[in-house]
Amino acid sequence: MKYRDAIFATIALALTSVALAGVVYTDAYSHTAKAEARGVRALTLVASGESVCDPANMLSSNETGTVQQ
Repeated sequence: MKYRDAIFATIALALTSVALAGVVYTDAYSHTAKAEARGVRALTLVASGESVCDPANMLSSNETGTVQQ
């Protein structure tokens, strides 16, 4: 019983590691990480009072063309 639990735990750990590595190396993870970083930066600026809450100014330079004025 003890060995069976250890074998299942090892297999589960290996499968979880492979799944996590697969998620990290996709473009979806990269885009999500960038969006989270922009959101945290925007929240920090607004909370510190250094910036007026203008969503157009919080976008990165490559996304400013998509904002309709």
